[in-house]
Amino acid sequence: MTTLYEKLGGKEAVNVAVDIFYDKVLKDDRVKDFFVNTDMVKQKAHQKAFMTYAFGGSDGFDGNEMRKAHQELVANKGLTDIHFDAIAENLVITLQELKVAPDIIDEVVKIVGSVQHRNDVLNR
Repeated sequence: MTTLYEKLGGKEAVNVAVDIFYDKVLKDDRVKDFFVNTDMVKQKAHQKAFMTYAFGGSDGFDGNEMRKAHQELVANKGLTDIHFDAIAENLVITLQELKVAPDIIDEVVKIVGSVQHRNDVLNR
């Protein structure tokens, strides 16, 4: 069975997508302020590892769990559904620009945009 990670193109494709994605995020007035004091090299590496895991490219992920990783942003910076949606939108646009097939984008959205994932990120 082919994993979503493989359908996306594996490591190289995820790396390119994450780099383009964060270029968009850092220009997006809706969310860029959340990353002002962020080490973007570390953030991109963390996101690449997470996406590799979430899409079936690895069995483990040693990053902070979602609630813990976003707790301060929710409590002190006002992270809400509006921001979650903006991030998701930037990811979809990135994948569209990379000519990822719509059915594969739908699979990505189903994973990263799930109610559980949203609730974890937003500490609900």
